[in-house]
Amino acid sequence: MMGERRPPTLWTLTADPAPDRTVVILPQRADVVVIGGGFTGMTAALALVRKGRSVVVLERSRLGDGASGTNAGFVVPNFAKADPDAVRRKLPDPAAERLLRLVGEGADQVFETIRAEGIDCDARQTGWLQPAYGKEAANMLRRRAAAWNALGRPVRFLSANAVQHETSMAIYQGGLFDPSGGAIHPLKYLSGLADAVTRRGGVIREQAEVTAVTRSENGWRVAFTGGELAAAVVILATNAFTSGVAGRLGSTTVPLRVYQVATKPLSEAVVNRISPNRLPVGDTRMNLFTYRLDRDNRLISGGMAINPVGAFRRVGNAVVDRLVAELGLETPPEVEVVWTGVAAMTPDFLPRIHQFGPGFYAGIGCNGRGIAMTAQLGRVLARAALGEAAENLPVPLISARRLPFHALKPLAASAALAQARFADWRRGGA
Repeated sequence: MMGERRPPTLWTLTADPAPDRTVVILPQRADVVVIGGGFTGMTAALALVRKGRSVVVLERSRLGDGASGTNAGFVVPNFAKADPDAVRRKLPDPAAERLLRLVGEGADQVFETIRAEGIDCDARQTGWLQPAYGKEAANMLRRRAAAWNALGRPVRFLSANAVQHETSMAIYQGGLFDPSGGAIHPLKYLSGLADAVTRRGGVIREQAEVTAVTRSENGWRVAFTGGELAAAVVILATNAFTSGVAGRLGSTTVPLRVYQVATKPLSEAVVNRISPNRLPVGDTRMNLFTYRLDRDNRLISGGMAINPVGAFRRVGNAVVDRLVAELGLETPPEVEVVWTGVAAMTPDFLPRIHQFGPGFYAGIGCNGRGIAMTAQLGRVLARAALGEAAENLPVPLISARRLPFHALKPLAASAALAQARFADWRRGGA
């Protein structure tokens, strides 16, 4: 309920109060009903209202309660676990080329939308840095940079000295730099997208969990808590959630619970040493090390927990300890807030679109790239809703298949995390 206190995140603590969208009057029918008010659904809705379509967005809780409001605000225009060569091995041409160009343009599209809609979300398109841990990783990133260059992207490989200048860390063998990346305040960005949708006549209702979507003579009937409405087209954009109709989408992915930590603001001297150009950083280790600064110089980093019991305190302490060790901080920074969210990982680490019937589309698979990738996925879903042929879409349209033993996937993720930490330890990493 709206009166309930939502779990605090850095973003809820630093955003303006959100408008109450629980008592919005809905039409009886819309051209498109979008289920899920996160980045994917809201970007699809914005693209559709810009084309003059009537759109209703139904959100099961409050905007930003899911992954769109609980991530770390990185805008990264590439894949988490793939590169251009891997995509070409998995997809035939020209489908591979369409997907690669779509993904490579993801960050630029986010910042262009922010500019076009006048969204105040602490946006900084400073670029994104992926340092290489070890010579093998450095060679891999050199190849990856060359592959993106061949697609016309301004990606380049930085020397070890250049990476040390940007991070203060001498453990890396170079790194990949994409100047189109950056960082934002994700909850402010989502609120800005919602404002842009309603400004153009779209309707957004919170606390409206969809319980059923059924075929009708003229399209679809969408039943939700508090009512029902008709639509010619339905878009399902509920990420890893598995309640209600969201289960048919969330059950196709592996859910990964990620914890984020924000410290109290750092001094300018520390900031100038560890991030002189304020680049968001995410390295190549299996036990990924990431960090970025927010507008007020809070240091943001994250991690996962092998054991979820007591994870908030334990992960918070572990993340701070790692920041101190990696960045050579003289004094452990005080933690301001720890929060958690769930990322949805597809088996092949690529985004995909599903079709559950004529005019009923779903999209998922940001795989830890949940701002730039969702922007592009939402646009592709809008193109599908507008009638574009599936074979022309830049994201593959495949059959939705529930992963076997889906409920046990978090246990498998915990085991994989333990293995990753051990592998990094053997190589001498933190």
